[in-house]
Amino acid sequence: MLGTCGSVPGGTRRAYLPDDPLSVEVSVRTLRGDGLDSFLAELAEDFRGWEGVRTWRSLERDLTLSAEHDPGGYVHLTWGLHGRPPSDVWRFEATTAHAAGEDMRNLAADFHAFLTSSP
Repeated sequence: MLGTCGSVPGGTRRAYLPDDPLSVEVSVRTLRGDGLDSFLAELAEDFRGWEGVRTWRSLERDLTLSAEHDPGGYVHLTWGLHGRPPSDVWRFEATTAHAAGEDMRNLAADFHAFLTSSP
């Protein structure tokens, strides 16, 4: 799952995807979260499912989130950390699965609380 470790100077948030033995970390600059909490809330509201992939990107495209709803009632979120454009020479992705409905509502609420908290 995407980890967060608070704010750093300049209004950026630190985001990381931990994995053993690999750890990837980038500073992600957003304007009040660039609507990530709203994107997650919309996914939660559409708990009955949707066709295709829905995608969100941070302002500088260094953090991405793609969502797919499977017939079994789970939402698969692919979290991506990317090198800064224009080079974008590297990227790291991890996928998490969440039950549609309440699990997704809790995730959206957690991100909303994080993004609206004081640095």
